[in-house]
Formats: sequence, C-alpha cells, structure tokens
Amino acid sequence: MFEVTKVTSRFRCFAFAGLLVGANLALSTLASGAMDSHKLSAELQHAPASKRVDVIVQYRVQPTSAQVKRAIVGGGSLRGRLSSINGAAFTINAKSLSALASDPNVLHVSVDHVVKATATVTDFYDQAVMAPYAWSSNLSGTGIGIAVIDSGINSGKDFSLSSGAGSRIVYSQNFVSGQTSVSDLYGHGTHVAGILAGNGMNSKGANFRKTFMGVADNANLINLRVLDQNGSGNDSTVIAAIDTAISLKTKYNIRVINLSLGRPVFESYKLDPLCLAVEAAWKAGIVVVVAAGNDGRDNWHDIEGYGTISAPGSDPLAITVGAMKPMGTATRADDQIASYSSKGPTMLDHIVKPDIVAPGNMAISVLASSTATLVKANPANVVALSSYSSGKTGASSYFTLSGTSMATPVVSGAVALLLQKNAKLTPDQVKARLMRTAYKTFPRSSTATDPATGRKYTSQYDIFTVGAGYLDIQAALNNADLAPATVGIAKSPAVARDKSGNVYLVTGSSILWGGSVTWGTSIVWGTSVLWGTLTNGESVLWGSSVTWGSSTNKGFSVLWGSSIVWGATTETSSEAAVLITGEK
Repeated sequence: MFEVTKVTSRFRCFAFAGLLVGANLALSTLASGAMDSHKLSAELQHAPASKRVDVIVQYRVQPTSAQVKRAIVGGGSLRGRLSSINGAAFTINAKSLSALASDPNVLHVSVDHVVKATATVTDFYDQAVMAPYAWSSNLSGTGIGIAVIDSGINSGKDFSLSSGAGSRIVYSQNFVSGQTSVSDLYGHGTHVAGILAGNGMNSKGANFRKTFMGVADNANLINLRVLDQNGSGNDSTVIAAIDTAISLKTKYNIRVINLSLGRPVFESYKLDPLCLAVEAAWKAGIVVVVAAGNDGRDNWHDIEGYGTISAPGSDPLAITVGAMKPMGTATRADDQIASYSSKGPTMLDHIVKPDIVAPGNMAISVLASSTATLVKANPANVVALSSYSSGKTGASSYFTLSGTSMATPVVSGAVALLLQKNAKLTPDQVKARLMRTAYKTFPRSSTATDPATGRKYTSQYDIFTVGAGYLDIQAALNNADLAPATVGIAKSPAVARDKSGNVYLVTGSSILWGGSVTWGTSIVWGTSVLWGTLTNGESVLWGSSVTWGSSTNKGFSVLWGSSIVWGATTETSSEAAVLITGEK
C-alpha cells in the first residue's frame, strides 16, 4: 500500500520547478569559488538587476521588524518568517541583494527553490520489510504523531480510528500560497500517508481478497500541506511546515517528519536553508525521513546516476531513503534496486547517501479522489476493484505510484514502530539501529528495463546505491544495541579521494560509524562494499579509475570536479514516466 515513485518532479518531491537564475550563471560562479566567500548563493551573485527573485534570508538571530523593513525597501515583500533557521522568505528586486547582504546580521541569502514530490504512478512492501512481525507483537504506531509534509491528506476510512469512529488525522494546516484547502488536490500526500499509516478499512471484510495496510496502521497523522494541485511548492513553505511540526511536537507527540519531496542540490548542506530546517527538527527530537530522489538513471556527463541525491536528503543527519522493487513476490530474496533511485555521494559535500532502502516501486496505497490531478491524468493506475474484491461494487479506493516518495513512508512507519516500543530513543539512536540491522544480502548487479522506452539500466549494489541495506523491521525491533544519545553521533559520513583517486570514508570524532566493533563500517554497511585498505587504514570504497558500473573515468572526474553545480538539470521525460509506469 504505498509508493509514489515520482511525484517528485515538482518540489521535486523532488521538485525542481523553475530556477530563477540560469544554470550557466550558477556554474560560472561556483567555478570561481565565489559561493564560499559571499553571503549570496552562487545563483544570486550575478542575477540581473531588473529581476524580482524569491529568496530565503538567514540571520544570526531572529530578524527584527526594522531589519525586515530594510529587506523589502524598493518594492519587496515579506512572504513569511522561518523561525527554525532564524530566517524569513522575501520577494525582492535583485538590485537590492547587495544592500541586503550588507546587513551584519545576515548570514546567507539563498534562492527559494521549487520542490516537488518524489513519486511515480505494489503491494508486497509490508512483507519485504517484515512489518507483519511488528503487528503480531501489537505494535502499530499507536500514540506516535507523524507529520506528513506533502500535498495534503484526504480523510477517509483508511485513516479512521481503530474504533471506526473519528479520524487519526489529528491536525491539518495549509501552507500553499493563495490557497486555504488542506485537502490533497494532487493525489500524492494521501498515497504517502496510506503507505505510512493506512489501516486498510476500505479493503477489509468478507468480500475482499486483499487488504492494503500501511506500516504503522494506528499512528496519528499531522497533515501539513505544502504542495499544490500540480505537486509543486517552495523551500520556504516546507520550512514553515517544519517549524509548525516542531511547535506542535509536544501537543501531538510528533516524533517523525516524512518528506517525500525534494529538489536538486545548489549549495552545501551547511548553508542550504531546507537542510538547516531539517537539522532544527532533528535537534528538537524529531526523526526526519527524506526521499533520496528519482534521478538514478541520470547520465549527464557519464555520471551513471551517481551524485544525484536531492535536498534535503543531502543532509547528513536525516535518514535518506532509496527505492527497491518487490518483484511481485512477498519474499525479499528476489528484490532489486529501482534503477531510478538516486545515488550518492551528495553533490558538493560528498556525503554517503542513501542511508537505507525500502520498497517503493508500483506501490498500492490510498486513492485521494477521482478529481486529484494524478488520478485524473492516469486512470490506468487506479487499482481495479475486481482485483481485490469478490462482491463489492462501486469505485476503487486505491491507486498505484512508484518512486522514492513511496519508499520513504515505509521507513517512517518503521520509525513509529520503534518509538512505540521504546519512546526514549533519540533520532540518532533510531537511525543507527535501522542502519545496523538492515538486510545486506544483495546481488552484485541487476538490470532493469524501462517499460515506456525499452531502455535497459544496470545497477551496482554499492554503498552509494543501497546505503546500509534493506529495511528490516523485525531485526530492528529485536536489536538491543544502543548508540550514544548525542545529537549528530549517527551523521552520515563524508567520503574523500586520495592522490591516487581512491575514494574512502571520512569519519570524524563525533561520528559513530567505525568507533566500535558494534558500529564498525563493515557492520553498518556490510563487507561487500568495502575493498582494499589505504596506508592510513581507511577502507577503499571506489577504485582510482572508474565509478561503479561506469565504462570510463569521465563520470568519476565530474563527481569530484569543482566546476559543476549538482542538480542543474531539468527533469527528463524518462524520469517523469517513472511516476506513472514504475519499473519492471
């Protein structure tokens, strides 16, 4: 019951709808090294003076009213305050950027980018990740609040209380500019919520052959709508929703935020306002689970899909999720990575991502409504009532989508189960537990065919493709290893390259990985991704001549170059098709 492979095209849940400044400007600016030496992001440093731009301004402390007024001098406007990052969103004239950056309280000014959903238009995900074990142990997410920051959630029987009366959607708020509805007009958020916490009431009973349940089928949902009817939103709306989740944490016991959305990486996670908001939630005690993106087939400059992780999945604190294909069976033994699942390392910072993978291809989940944009455009993805009911008549209640958007709520649901069992676990302890216990048995490689184009894609099962492995809920619930409670102890490490071109893990003193036998790199990521040892004792991940699966070293050079802005590409037709057709 879940999965949106790619509704990500717009917030580009992973959405990337419209750069305000041309990619060429960003490329030339980054090449000159200007991004690190100025308060303005690379994209803004050469913005035409006549242009009006949407920006996010980060201040050293919360901006005063006087500072806000100075920022909008000359025809600008305040679009909202963003308390978690001491920031605010403005629309201003580009000619005012220099004056804005001259304010000593201003730390950094970024473009307010478009974000999109990361889904694409089966069942079997529960069995693959061992969710039935949790249910048999009376774990269903009861009492845990999960904030779904997406296109909205439509209420219905699948989100009802266990008593059948009332709803588990305990709070709803709209953040889409110019709109007031909290309903899902796009069809992505409801699908995500169903994978996460649907109870299958629309497919339970004597007349049904199949029941489509979510992972944490009794968790409470906080509906924070940031994507419009076309699946698009902005950094600032997502940040505002994260701020709201933090403020409501105690009232609704919000322990998890699900972000099945994203956009390309434009600057280091240390400056990116979307990543900084994610870190604020993490530090507040909320586990943030983010989709990796659906750009794993991207081969611009021969990168073979590497370096395509979206923001804010690029942040080392967050749990970043890639997508697996259940292959139409209940067993995980034959499951394969979806070739469209984005791969690490992250651009600019070279962080090891994804952290974990989960089922996300051709996932069946709750249908928002017959008028939702995705549903109207793709009626063939409506699950036939006859396929799961033997006597009931009427309209179907379920829909099929694919993508890392769908895999993300599987992990969010698993987090809710862990927290129901042990409410004292910190976000870092949850992340470490899930990665430590992930299933690590994979083939060396697999080949998939795009059903729309017939093109074949070969995937390697390395650390930048499957992370620490395949989510295993049973193993996580039965594991007693407890990482330190220190915030950041389970940060995803970076990788570096030596003079010979070998790529190896870099683990700082505050990083758990490699610090003990229990949490050693070979334990967390598996021995199959590590080969060879450098003179300094570091384990080699990549060889000096080629990236995994690449026939030349050109892609390798691009990944480590300084002249390329990661993500400065538009969505391809193949990428868009993933949302609808998934992958066989």
